[in-house]
Amino acid sequence: MFKKSKLTLAAMLIFGSAMVSMLTTCQSSKGKKTYKPAWESLEQHPIPKWFADAKLGIYAHWGVYSVPAYDGPRYGKRMYVKGGNVYEYHKKHYGDPSEFGYKDFIPMFKAEKFDPEGWAELLKKAGAKFAGICVAHHDGFAM
Repeated sequence: MFKKSKLTLAAMLIFGSAMVSMLTTCQSSKGKKTYKPAWESLEQHPIPKWFADAKLGIYAHWGVYSVPAYDGPRYGKRMYVKGGNVYEYHKKHYGDPSEFGYKDFIPMFKAEKFDPEGWAELLKKAGAKFAGICVAHHDGFAM
């Protein structure tokens, strides 16, 4: 069902997307409490019981660097470091980075084989109680 690369990616996954909902509002017996985007305010938010009881959460790092599928999330930086293994790989497969840069991978990142239901099934079988995908990584590309 899943290729080796997807299983490798799944092995790299950490943390959880539940943090977003946990950091915004909380339902209490007195109603909804609103939090401000400041640490002092957010520190007042209680951790939900379901989150505290969760033993495993999975957070995926996936983005434009998946197109070359070599060396992981820092490909976009390392491809410009002359003499490095990523630079040499990039030159061999795509040409000189000054002619084919990291930005040129963006239109190639289509995710046409992405199967969210399959991923959800896999994560559930792994025992994850929450999951999510990183919305921006080292390269600054917004998912």
